[in-house]
Amino acid sequence: MQYRRLPPLTLAALTVATISAAQAQSTATIYGRLNVSLEHAEASGAPRDRAVSRESNNRSVIGFRGAEHLGDGYQAVFQIEGSLALDTGTGPSLANRDTRVGLQTPAGLVFVGHWGTPYLLSTSTLDPWYPTTAGYMALMANGSAPSTNHLGNTASFDRRQQNVVQYWTPAWQGFAGRVAYALNDGETGPNGSRPDLWSASLSWEGGPWSLSLAHEAHRGYQGPGLTDTATKLGAAYRAGPARLTGAIEHLRYETPLGALTRNAFFIAATWQIARFNLRASFTDADQGHGPAGARVGFVSAGDATGARQWTLGTDYTLSPRTGLYAYVSRIDNQARAAYDFAINPLGVGAGETPTVVALGMRHSF
Repeated sequence: MQYRRLPPLTLAALTVATISAAQAQSTATIYGRLNVSLEHAEASGAPRDRAVSRESNNRSVIGFRGAEHLGDGYQAVFQIEGSLALDTGTGPSLANRDTRVGLQTPAGLVFVGHWGTPYLLSTSTLDPWYPTTAGYMALMANGSAPSTNHLGNTASFDRRQQNVVQYWTPAWQGFAGRVAYALNDGETGPNGSRPDLWSASLSWEGGPWSLSLAHEAHRGYQGPGLTDTATKLGAAYRAGPARLTGAIEHLRYETPLGALTRNAFFIAATWQIARFNLRASFTDADQGHGPAGARVGFVSAGDATGARQWTLGTDYTLSPRTGLYAYVSRIDNQARAAYDFAINPLGVGAGETPTVVALGMRHSF
């Protein structure tokens, strides 16, 4: 058999075409969010008063995401995301935020990695201050865990979980579901427990409405055979330039002393006027109910253990990717409560009232 030698120009053209065809089957994107604010924060009330002026980083990130098309509706997907400390110029890790590798199929998305739980994601978009110092995680979900395993934070239900497997269903008739399981990676909890986590959510969108229901269970976080649970219902309604959002939540911790429970709700309203987006929100955390001395995170049992948070501000759009914002946020702690800002905490004692006034800028790319 004789082989015909191709002319150099023809061979080069075929090589370029082959490479282009391969590259056309995959995509990769660099993205990020830079978010920083100048703040004046203080905490007044017993037993001390103090004030601080500071520059605060509001979870700035840089990341890489992409997909490879495998044919027949299948894609291999990946994302690597890390935090940036815009105020100090440091970054603790290349992949300490939403990071995963997975497979997108006609039957849904399945992936493994380090990711926000379905419980967190079910209502995070309802809060106009997420993620800043004024975020609703100060009271809702018992604080925030931006990156944690089963031992690093055993209180918060607003968490980005390590060693997690997730499945997201395709959307159908406006419905979509998500479920996650965080494996025990050799972690030993209190009294020899082997903690793990389940999280699930169901959402629906139709017309101006969106609804979500989420539930999460932490098994063995407080000890062998003890399970902490959280259940949350969220809703949003849009009417022209206005949007009203809200969520209600029930937390239940099984402690060695007995069950500790707490209810909370959140409501927010936004109004778009030209480039201004006016925003207001209110969060109420009821006092904890349970045996005397029971406490998990910010939640404790007994009288005068509740708190309320008020936030008022505005966002000004410079472009689809850049904006300025300003707000004032205040947490009114009852005499035995010590709730603090979940992002950029001030450090408060029981009965103190932390307040923050902020002027910030954000840019996405």
